[in-house]
Amino acid sequence: MVYAAGRDLEPTIGTHLFVISANHGGSTFLGKALAACRSAWSLPGEADRMPGFVQPPRVESPDMPRPSKLWAASRPRMDRLAGAAGYDWPRNRKAWYFMARARDPKASVFVVHSPRALFQVDMLARHFRNARFLFMVRDPYAACEGICRSYRERHGADPASATWQGRGLEEWAAVHVVNCLARQRRNVEAHGRRGVFFTYEAMCADPERVGREIQALAPELGDLELRRRLPVKGRYDEMLTDMNARQIARLTAGQVAAFNRVFHERCDLFGHFGYEMRD
Repeated sequence: MVYAAGRDLEPTIGTHLFVISANHGGSTFLGKALAACRSAWSLPGEADRMPGFVQPPRVESPDMPRPSKLWAASRPRMDRLAGAAGYDWPRNRKAWYFMARARDPKASVFVVHSPRALFQVDMLARHFRNARFLFMVRDPYAACEGICRSYRERHGADPASATWQGRGLEEWAAVHVVNCLARQRRNVEAHGRRGVFFTYEAMCADPERVGREIQALAPELGDLELRRRLPVKGRYDEMLTDMNARQIARLTAGQVAAFNRVFHERCDLFGHFGYEMRD
């Protein structure tokens, strides 16, 4: 492993490849698979959590859910993420380069993974040389299940206490997910020519095809292998597997009903991305 601290990566990096997917959308696995390529520089964690990353201050409110998993659940937080004020992209690029690592010092693709980058695509396209994007979405019910379960594990919130402005945790998770889907639709419409779009389900069902699409975008990643075993979030280490069925099976009828109170308002997003409502 080669570490970039003290190296000048500016003349080395030819492509900046951004994984654009909401949290609990499968992007952690994809980011790790890309980082394993010999021609890839990558970061040891989510890009906006790297030391030295300059971003707008967090928007906190006691009558809204905590931002750790639900950062797209409120308009002020989305505006904060998408607004140019508060970011310092030249400094952020230097901070990322300093923290990067690779298998080969001649690696030329810089891979960036950060769920919140979903709202930063316009800025990333403007501030990074040869910016390319991997746009991915996942079944909304599976994404919501993962968010709710992870949120409760972290915060100890139960259905009775996790309530803000008359909405419970499940409804806020659904609001977050549909806001992310809406933003992703906008991203693909505005910047699709700079990237490729695929679903989490397609990546799991046909990783070879998705891998070829990624390699067409970044030919340097000729050794990309998606059908492989990788550790994800320190919790499991297994082959690329579609986790939707097991996650959706955990949902209660009450949780699905809570999701649907939000989802029914955005049926257009389900149709656009090819997903179906569940009873």
